Amino acid sequence: MQVYKTASQILLLTAGGAIGTLLRYFVYVVADKHFNHALPWGTLIVNLTGSFAIGLLWGFFDRGGVPPALRLFVFIGILGSFTTFSTFAFDSVQLLNRAGAASLLLNVLLNNLGGLILCYAGILLTSR
Repeated sequence: MQVYKTASQILLLTAGGAIGTLLRYFVYVVADKHFNHALPWGTLIVNLTGSFAIGLLWGFFDRGGVPPALRLFVFIGILGSFTTFSTFAFDSVQLLNRAGAASLLLNVLLNNLGGLILCYAGILLTSR
């Protein structure tokens, strides 16, 4: 992977990261308000929608001449800060401690298998 070093690239990453972070926070607030706390719904929602979005956008971007700067902004900036597998790991450990192995397994399967399936679905939707 190319290392990005210019000031404009750093600004694109910063702006994209800010957008992704705010979007993630919004999802967490909405999920916390509307869902029970049996699972870390906010994390699940951002991981699944982020996985779908990266697959879908990757497919669209590969069709045309999307500039590298836009790819940087979207994939590393926005989606890199929106999806949150580090939080997923922490939530999973907390879930194990709070609710046991069955809840942990359900959470891991929903996030990982769901993310893979939706990423693939996004790619398929844009490859036809």
